[in-house]
Amino acid sequence: MRPTQDHSGDRPEDWAAPGAALVRSAATDAIPALADLGRVHVMGIAGSGMSALARILLERGLEVSGCEARDSTTVTGLRALGATVHIGHSPSHLEDADTFVYTTAINPRHEELVSARESGKLFLRRAAALAAALEDKRCVAVAGTHGKTSTTSLLVVAAQACGADPSFAIGGNLYETGKNAHLGTGPFAVVEADESDGSFLLTRPTSAVVLNVEADHLENHGSLEGIHRAFEQFVDRVDPAGLLLTCADDEGAGRVAEHARAAGRRVVTYGRSDDADVAVFDILTRPDAVEFTVAGPRLGQRRVRVGALIGDHMALNATAALVLAAELGLDLDTVVASWSGFAGVHRRFESHGEGGGVRVFDDYAHHPTEIMASLSAAREALAGTGRLIAVFQPGTYSRTQTFAREFAEAMQLADVALVMDIFPAREEPIPGVTGATISDLIDLPDAQVIYEPRYDAVPARIAEVARPGDLVVTMGIGNVYLLCDTIRETCAGRWS
Repeated sequence: MRPTQDHSGDRPEDWAAPGAALVRSAATDAIPALADLGRVHVMGIAGSGMSALARILLERGLEVSGCEARDSTTVTGLRALGATVHIGHSPSHLEDADTFVYTTAINPRHEELVSARESGKLFLRRAAALAAALEDKRCVAVAGTHGKTSTTSLLVVAAQACGADPSFAIGGNLYETGKNAHLGTGPFAVVEADESDGSFLLTRPTSAVVLNVEADHLENHGSLEGIHRAFEQFVDRVDPAGLLLTCADDEGAGRVAEHARAAGRRVVTYGRSDDADVAVFDILTRPDAVEFTVAGPRLGQRRVRVGALIGDHMALNATAALVLAAELGLDLDTVVASWSGFAGVHRRFESHGEGGGVRVFDDYAHHPTEIMASLSAAREALAGTGRLIAVFQPGTYSRTQTFAREFAEAMQLADVALVMDIFPAREEPIPGVTGATISDLIDLPDAQVIYEPRYDAVPARIAEVARPGDLVVTMGIGNVYLLCDTIRETCAGRWS
């Protein structure tokens, strides 16, 4: 008989709200057996994480339906794999489903979500459904505030180059395969472990890496201390015989390492710090790659080149992937050779070409630290004698309110800073919080700071200020990337 769930505590007021921590921790969620899922409905099925889950469920042979606000190439791809995808949301989508899968990015008061929660059907976070879908695989988990997608992608490419066929779930599409997920024939799975709503507490990794730990998703965790507690709980779920890898350069990851050592875990550190077990040095950022040297146990000393990624932060991410590759027993010469031609990941410093001499790139950076790293790398590797123009779409009102000053300081690395209005995701507006909350704090001359709340007006505003030789970088978690081609074409029309 298919299990049902107790939804007490699942009232809208018990869910995430700006300024309030989650009442229900993901650690309390039950993970059902794959055989108990039945027909699965995935709300927001074209999202990066949800589409990855849907792909794996379809490859498992389950019936999968889903819904999305609009059509897209991802929707088309999922339909081709056998999913039934509705455009638009409705409680009627539940009629043929046994299991409903949600993400906390969805407003908890959405009528389809409310109906599902009250239906008595299996009601699962994405992470719980993914854990069920990968129940027979050894999990390698990549966790951290930043860098999960790039690190996961590099490890997957490495394993494939060595002839392994890993399962994987990534937050972006690999250019090598065009996929963000796959059910492999091999014994292990590589997954991003999402801390945003505590979903990584539903994983039980055999090995894991914590890239970094910073203040983020405070609407769910309440405070930096809450985030640290969540990461400590995550570490406690790693197989006691497995590896915990942490970045020696990051204070938050260092705290996690101390917690793990105190519990008797096997911990390996990497980074530029003198006390790192695996040393990273001689980092060189080129226009089309990052190069660096690593030295440490099981690695020896070797020079590494990773195509399509730039910046010191990417050298650290690649080092984490290399150590995990060694842990899995992969041939490191083959791994390093495969990365030299790495083609990149969608929305990770992705080129959208050149128009009128203006180069356009897009990046998923949505946290102040990420924006600072991306703009620093762009200036070092690509800007040359041209100016760096940053276009940022803030994500959520609560994050904008919390990190407004830090966002402004990061945007000051650009020569011209354009701030769009807020992409709300699940949140309701907070009075007085807009993109201008950030732009008003940017310490650049007035002519170099633009607040443009009209989405469709952004390409024209960029074309007004850009000139041949300039570099434009769009950033954010929302739909800003959809403007890249229009920005390029508008600049081309102005300067052709």
